[in-house]
Amino acid sequence: MTAQPQAVPQTSAETPALLERLYHATPGPTLSVVAPTRNERDNVVPLYNALEAALAEIDWEVIFVDDDSNDGTPDAVQWLARHDRRVRLIRRIGRRGLSSACVEGIQASTSPFVAVIDADLQHDEKLLPRMLETLTREPLDIVIGSRYVEHGGIGNWSGARARLSALATRVGRRVVRAPVADPMSGFFMLRREAFATSVRNLSSLGFKILIDLLASSPRPLRAKELPYEFRTRHAGESKLDALVSWEYLMLLADKLCGRIVPVRFISFSIVGGIGVLAHLAMLWTSLSLLRLPFAASQAIATGAAMAGNFALNNVLTYRDRRLKGWGFARGLVSFCLVCSIGALANVSIATLLFDRERALWWVAGLAGAAMSAVFNYAVSSLVTWRSS
Repeated sequence: MTAQPQAVPQTSAETPALLERLYHATPGPTLSVVAPTRNERDNVVPLYNALEAALAEIDWEVIFVDDDSNDGTPDAVQWLARHDRRVRLIRRIGRRGLSSACVEGIQASTSPFVAVIDADLQHDEKLLPRMLETLTREPLDIVIGSRYVEHGGIGNWSGARARLSALATRVGRRVVRAPVADPMSGFFMLRREAFATSVRNLSSLGFKILIDLLASSPRPLRAKELPYEFRTRHAGESKLDALVSWEYLMLLADKLCGRIVPVRFISFSIVGGIGVLAHLAMLWTSLSLLRLPFAASQAIATGAAMAGNFALNNVLTYRDRRLKGWGFARGLVSFCLVCSIGALANVSIATLLFDRERALWWVAGLAGAAMSAVFNYAVSSLVTWRSS
């Protein structure tokens, strides 16, 4: 199965000669399969074998997009690539996230059709030929491998995971503009034109690239779902953790109001609200239980809130730039140093309101904490968690 030839723009006097050479050249693949990886060494060859068997009648390539694995995943892909030009590797350093990996992989391809599949063999690669046939024969933009249509299934999931997935799916359906039963599927194939119309509006947050695509398109995508049974992971460990739910909520928030308020600011504000509560709790403890002067109490509360905000923002708001090891320590130091101006204003204004204006302790504390918030947000993007 091959794509229809595209018209070549008349860009130079050499175009006739170029067309002559291209006539004898080997055309590019019809289908690019993008497989994001993170410590998936033992799944690389089995996935390649499965794709080779399933796509035997199709001109295809596979693009592994690796988020700096430390288990030898890139070496396994490079070994395959040296023996088969259909295998390609994009190794990302300092960047992480399944959605953004998928976006980079699709952008690096030129095929008219692109599929996204997990590297852990939980998706049914044997469905790919039917997906491609459906896209080429019907006026569709995207074909989705669905667990929630007739004859589809979630495999041997636990009851808790099944209920959580069902809840997240219902919420996701309210955001996308297409009647899709499984908007959280990570297994789909789409036309390149459909991706091109959505790519500039993508959030690239978290794990759910399909919802991002469906919600970012300037027009509702013409979608069709094909059933498949979700399989057990072949090897390695699942990348899902407690923070995936947070990233999913941030993705939905970005799709709902991201054009008005940046989603990172929303996350930072939520963390800041938690920090304010921690600040007030520490201030009350220092004043009421430790019987410290207000200035000392406010300073202790400010320091504790600052450290707590740094730790939470490192895990939540800036998860894609998360600092670890010595980077975490350096980040904390830089965060505190730059925020020292805000902390000084915090303590000064709060003390002034409490001592001279006779403000309630919690009013004075809130006023001081508000001053620090502006500095905290500025350094989070410009200094501490600067983009690499």
